Amino acid sequence: MPKKVRKTAAAGTRPPVTYTAQDKKTLSRLTGLADGVVLAAEKNREPHVDIPARTLSNVHYSPKKKILEMGGNTNRRQLFNLSQAKSYMQTLLVATGCKQLIDEGKTTSIRGLFYILKHTIEGTKEETFGDQAECDPIIEDVEVTLEALREELHVYASNRGTMVGELTLIDTGDEIDCTRLGSGGYSIPSICEPDVIQFRKCGAKFILHVEKDTVWRRFNEDKFWRKHKCILTHGGGQPSRGVRRLLFRLHSELNLPVYCLLDNDPWGYYIYSVIKQGSINLAYESRRMAIPSARFLGLRSRDFERCGLSKSVQIGLNETDRKRAKQIAGYPWFQHKKEWQKEIKQLLDNGFKLEVEALISRDISYVTEEYTPQRLQDKDWLD
Repeated sequence: MPKKVRKTAAAGTRPPVTYTAQDKKTLSRLTGLADGVVLAAEKNREPHVDIPARTLSNVHYSPKKKILEMGGNTNRRQLFNLSQAKSYMQTLLVATGCKQLIDEGKTTSIRGLFYILKHTIEGTKEETFGDQAECDPIIEDVEVTLEALREELHVYASNRGTMVGELTLIDTGDEIDCTRLGSGGYSIPSICEPDVIQFRKCGAKFILHVEKDTVWRRFNEDKFWRKHKCILTHGGGQPSRGVRRLLFRLHSELNLPVYCLLDNDPWGYYIYSVIKQGSINLAYESRRMAIPSARFLGLRSRDFERCGLSKSVQIGLNETDRKRAKQIAGYPWFQHKKEWQKEIKQLLDNGFKLEVEALISRDISYVTEEYTPQRLQDKDWLD
């Protein structure tokens, strides 16, 4: 059994914690994990934990739901197996640390949890965790085993993503008007659950999600969101869980369509795929993150000629790009879509990729004043 995590303050010095409904549900699952260990010990059986396999072979695409889902394959982690004993201990140690956080009504970062749990095992020179890279996969193991987002375990990642637009929300009790946040916008937190963020007033007709901060700043400075009554977000490249979770909630709770303005390259296609169908690592949570109706607004392989761009903005495809593009073309949710097959083929035939920023070379506000409004008006997108 892992060493008990120390309390950081005396028991009577803090007000009693009020558990949310989700906290109670998560605590029940954590307790169930511990009860399994106790029950095995009482029956003189080897304690073990079955971890769902986060592999491509254990993920399948549901044509009906149009999302990725986790299969039933598991990997057994046993206490008395010498090669698994440490990872078994680490799994229970992470679970213990998360229970402490919930019991104390506190949250911490992934890095913070690492330091809470890191210590030398008594009577040895062995460390519970050597470094952060050793701890992170164990946190994911606990998530998938308990069928809980890490945010529900009171663990968060760094903020990575920004929002501005026709929305007023409540964040931990503070009212935030997303039309009055200047050039910086609202920093999308890692934890975007309903007990943290509530939507109060929405005047938006849709969500425009762009890939990177540079393009987001152009749209924000040009007040695109005000002219077109929308919410504007970015994810700093591959969107974090917080960004994806917030997009899902805005879409499902406020009935807002989602349009993705991403680069014309395999990585832009992949970002769209993750937003739309979910990811392999988080397939067990696709139902709370994936947006099957999200649409790919651009940049398109035909836009180099259509938009009259200079050859100087072309970025040559390398072998990794070509391999990735062919892999994406084979995804079940793209495989039978003629328009997507045509799009990826043209990318490969072109021999170059384009970033959304390339449109700025034509005119600094071309992307906000002509390109995007025209694509929306013409319903010129990929689904």
